[in-house]
Amino acid sequence: MTVIMYSVNENLKEIAVRYPAAETAEKHTRILMAAGLAYREKGFSGVSVSDIMKATGLTHGPFYNHFNSKEALISEALQYISDATVNLTDGFEASEEGKADFVRSYLSSEHCNDSGNGCLMASLASEIAREPSFKPTFTRHVTGIIANMVERFPWSSKARAKKDALRTLAAMVGAVVLARAVDDDDLANEILSEVADGLVRSARS
Repeated sequence: MTVIMYSVNENLKEIAVRYPAAETAEKHTRILMAAGLAYREKGFSGVSVSDIMKATGLTHGPFYNHFNSKEALISEALQYISDATVNLTDGFEASEEGKADFVRSYLSSEHCNDSGNGCLMASLASEIAREPSFKPTFTRHVTGIIANMVERFPWSSKARAKKDALRTLAAMVGAVVLARAVDDDDLANEILSEVADGLVRSARS
């Protein structure tokens, strides 16, 4: 009987240790998700830690159980967004048509109008440009996207693949940035469609 009770007690202890750890990890992820959405929508200075904690259903108090500072949260949120989106090309067929679908999806009005769930590059590049400590994460993200584009899609030649992917990515990101910045919906849609058509035509010529 003593052995059985010891076993039960040990199991209860193990469960008690595991549950808070799992709960803490789940809350941590919720904070990162809320921060990633908020920063992409409003920028780093446009949202407070309290706003982010409120969005997760948590009070401000537990924040420092997860992060040392707002800068630490931003840094980890950027990595979280990057991890979640760097392989976005995988959702498209590895063909010329798949590349065209990728371009048109990125340059869609749906993506343009949903910055909170959209591309890290189009939403935060200008802010990260002024924050040297965040540049390494952003640089890894950009190089990762380019590498995935080169590997996933066909290009005019192997020697030019990276250059073509760079030009394509820069045009896509720039078009979304411009379209989001103007206050004319017709112009915004024209920017997106013209850049998409130009990139698709160029790839097929």
